[in-house]
Amino acid sequence: MAKIAIVGVGAIGGVLAGILETSQAHALTLCTRRALYALTVDTPEGAVSVQFRNATDPAQTEPVDWILCATKTYDAVSAAKWFPALTGPETRLAVIQNGVEHRENFSGLFPPERILPVVIDVPAERRSETQILQRADAFLRVESSPPGSDFASLFAHTRAKLDLTDDFLSAAWAKLCINSAGVISALTLKPAGILRDEALGEVALGLIAECVAVGRAEGAHLDDGTGERILAGYRAGSPDSINSLLADRLSNRRTEIEARNGVIIRRGEKHGIPTPLNRMAVALFNGMAT
Repeated sequence: MAKIAIVGVGAIGGVLAGILETSQAHALTLCTRRALYALTVDTPEGAVSVQFRNATDPAQTEPVDWILCATKTYDAVSAAKWFPALTGPETRLAVIQNGVEHRENFSGLFPPERILPVVIDVPAERRSETQILQRADAFLRVESSPPGSDFASLFAHTRAKLDLTDDFLSAAWAKLCINSAGVISALTLKPAGILRDEALGEVALGLIAECVAVGRAEGAHLDDGTGERILAGYRAGSPDSINSLLADRLSNRRTEIEARNGVIIRRGEKHGIPTPLNRMAVALFNGMAT
């Protein structure tokens, strides 16, 4: 049995808690700002009631085997306040966030040799403080390494799909390509079905093409069919699915626009690659938020 602490119990953190609960093999601590008395994850296979210990203060915790950090990318410093009390000599930190800067976000906040970046692909929404909707099975990618294998073993006997990859860079950029098109929902304030519109589908392909170009310059292997596959995936999915960028905007919360589309612009500038569609999307997004 592993001792696991989840820092950041939003849609993704909640889904992870629900998946780990189904293994019935771990002791879960959910680290939250406010008291959390229950957590239910509605999955395609039925509702999962998570059994957990809740901590609202680091002083209420003790060292664990794994810290799973599923906070927003801009919350790294806040999340790190939990680390000293949760960390023992062998504790590892799995960073499960959007973007391509998993390790950079926690530079100086945790021993770098014990950080494991993780990419997750799962349509999920937080319906309330205590209820998460998981629309499909979760697919996670981690580095093919001893820590990666240990992380994968946490999810044994669950429905989560784990891929150990020798090319995590490409996996992270492939996920960013998916997220880049999600800005269209956030700009139009409409769920994923909006990408079934032909004109907006063309815009999505353009946003993704810029991400592919920058990702390739960074060393990622992304083929020419990436955009069409992603758009097809959006169109085949639930039309009322809400991505986290849209959810945050609807709730007037701070967003991860800089970690999603902003990073494409920043890395593009480094390589001299123009990213006009992503640049316009970020400008419009930020303009609407003011």
